[in-house]
Amino acid sequence: MANVAKKVSWSGRDDDDDDDERAGETTPLLNGTGPGAASGARQLTPSSFLRIGQLSNVDLNEDIRELETELPRQHPNEIPHNEKLLSLKYESLDYDNSENQLFLEEERRINHTAFRTVEIKRWVICAMIGILTGLVACFIDIVVENLAGLKYRVVKDNIDKFTEKGGLSFSLLLWATLNASVVMVGSMIVAFIEPVAAGSGIPQIKCYLNGVKIPHVVRLKTLVIKVCGVILSVVGGLAVGKEGPMIHSGAVIAAGISQGRSTSLKRDFKIFEYFRRDTEKRDFVSAGAAAGVSAAFGAPVGGVLFSLEEGASFWNQFLTWRIFFASMISTFTLNSVLSVYHGNAWDLSSPGLINFGRFDNEKMGYTIQEIPIFIFMGVVGGILGALFNALNYWLTMFRIRYIHRPCLQVLEAMLVAAVTATVGFVMIYCSRDCQPIQGSTVAYPLQLFCADGEYNSMATAFFNTPEKSVVNLFHDPPGSYNPMTLGMFTLMYFFLACWTYGLTVSAGVFIPSLLIGAAWGRLFGISLSYMTKGSIWADPGKYALMGAAAQLGGIVRMTLSLTVIMMEATGNVTYGFPIMLVLMTAKIVGDYFVEGLYDMHIQLQSVPFLHWEAPVTSHSLTAREVMSAPVTCLRRIERVGTVVDILSDTSSNHNGFPVVESNPDATQVAGLRGLILRSQLIVLLKHKVFVERANLSLVQRRLKLKDFRDAYPRFPPIQSIHVSQDERECMIDLSEFMNPSPYTVPQEASLPRVFKLFRALGLRHLVVVDNRNEVVGMVTRKDLARYRLGKEGLEELSLAQT
Repeated sequence: MANVAKKVSWSGRDDDDDDDERAGETTPLLNGTGPGAASGARQLTPSSFLRIGQLSNVDLNEDIRELETELPRQHPNEIPHNEKLLSLKYESLDYDNSENQLFLEEERRINHTAFRTVEIKRWVICAMIGILTGLVACFIDIVVENLAGLKYRVVKDNIDKFTEKGGLSFSLLLWATLNASVVMVGSMIVAFIEPVAAGSGIPQIKCYLNGVKIPHVVRLKTLVIKVCGVILSVVGGLAVGKEGPMIHSGAVIAAGISQGRSTSLKRDFKIFEYFRRDTEKRDFVSAGAAAGVSAAFGAPVGGVLFSLEEGASFWNQFLTWRIFFASMISTFTLNSVLSVYHGNAWDLSSPGLINFGRFDNEKMGYTIQEIPIFIFMGVVGGILGALFNALNYWLTMFRIRYIHRPCLQVLEAMLVAAVTATVGFVMIYCSRDCQPIQGSTVAYPLQLFCADGEYNSMATAFFNTPEKSVVNLFHDPPGSYNPMTLGMFTLMYFFLACWTYGLTVSAGVFIPSLLIGAAWGRLFGISLSYMTKGSIWADPGKYALMGAAAQLGGIVRMTLSLTVIMMEATGNVTYGFPIMLVLMTAKIVGDYFVEGLYDMHIQLQSVPFLHWEAPVTSHSLTAREVMSAPVTCLRRIERVGTVVDILSDTSSNHNGFPVVESNPDATQVAGLRGLILRSQLIVLLKHKVFVERANLSLVQRRLKLKDFRDAYPRFPPIQSIHVSQDERECMIDLSEFMNPSPYTVPQEASLPRVFKLFRALGLRHLVVVDNRNEVVGMVTRKDLARYRLGKEGLEELSLAQT
């Protein structure tokens, strides 16, 4: 592969700020598993600390970047970016609670009433998540409807005018210019202000819920750019939908509300302080993602299942209820507001941003003979989905290599918008598929060269928002579309949607996938009707639905949640079985060729994503072979200067430090006593929690968990904390703050066993010990994620700074 930009963000942005955020992350994580690593761990002296591994880097506070840029650091050599790399720039979240003395004392002080209050707060937060997500969805829908309607009316009037007088080239220029101008604004705010708002946001939220810290992903600024960006993308006529970004929007809303403060607005409401930790935040983000799905499709059960299948790595029964509650509130809020907006306040008829309409008339039923036909459509959907993903893969690699600067990204988005308008106009112009207007539900019928009382059928697909085009393909009566019209539209829209996904704009792939599938599914139904001489069961609308499910399943590879979402969106349970068969077939066929679109983009960004199970052929590997060694250990009572030096060492950005006993006798084994995090050490140094001499009784300042929560989630970097020369000689007692019962594994444990423990418990650090409880290594997320099953068996990915 050709060399590419050193820094690869979700939008491919190449920016010097990324260097500042990752000061010192220049040393790849190496697998030091020789005999020296084990023997080195046994030579702990009272005056030294143990170096036991190159562990992961620290995510430094962006507010104090200036301090970091002054530090000397070595830049890595430029590396070729490909799917065989694992990036060192991504950190893990601390999902495992540190059960130190402070935590246990607080939990013991909380009585039954206080626990009930905390539980009530959780339900209140979930209700607020549902309400706000529903309101954001309403805002997006209403603004898109009005702005897109204005654009289509202007262009339609212009086309009608110039059809009579001649000079339709001006109409084409107007349409392309309007699209490009709107998309330019939407792309600029993403590229220059918040690149992580690009795309649907589903891969980023999947990574977050998997335990990976994606910078800026749940910030308020990201939400604002996401909402504005998706409105401009849809109004700009791109082959995108507004439903996918709702999942990201819901997650950001959940993260903000659950913390009771905003770092962007510099506001702290002191209301939900108890939930300021990764464990609680993760659960609420799961609820936010589910509420986003629910608002998008009017599918509260589908939202819960989406969060379970695609999002949350860790689950419990109480969480299911709360997430379902948030989803229901989200749907109800959206339904109520949109029903009032559309003038039927008492008839709750707008459950989601897209409603497929009811499939309940006699012609839409299916028979047992059609099951093999549906399975065949699933095969077609899987093949077309795999082709879509493969083309998008190579296009994304091209973007990473050559279009990584914001100005180029904006130009590409404008080009795609202009090309989309041009393709639509040319296809409408060349089409002679005229249909009678009477009884039609077309919002903006273009007559063009059709006779009076008729409209151009191709215009219903291109000259409309994608959501309305999908519903038209589902429900327009037989004969509404010429087969040539559907075939040409499917071909062109397929390539336009593939080109559009990955642009630096906020947009989703759900609706374009449904639209492509509905078009070729309806074409399939028309063909079947011709072959069976107009049999009653060959209604094209039913096959449009199955084609939409097959195409979407072939691209994103969701099964359980997508089945329920489609069922809820159609309002017909009887379609559950064929939709399930179609989605399962599409996933099986698609997986044979290439990964799903979201997983593929996660892999292209070299994220250390942990799947549900370890690679099936990995039992021969043990913890000794996969761990990082040597590791930096701290003594239970450590000199402040030593702690500062360790934290300041830019060549070894450790985030977790095993704590060993402070033995005066160097011949004794320094057994493991606990684990302490970098963030905890920084808070201790910031509050000067140390004493002058090691033999003094504890007179150091008492900290509370509130002090740690106040610093969460952006802990200050060590460079911002001043420690005088006298203070460097003081001692710091870590006993009260370390986790005295960290999870450990023996060095002989197999990789699948280590993986299952790490993944199921949501760990960030897993200490590897020998038979004398001596620390010999540490397993982190990157140590496990680098092993995966390739086409030629088990393969080990390279670790590098990308």
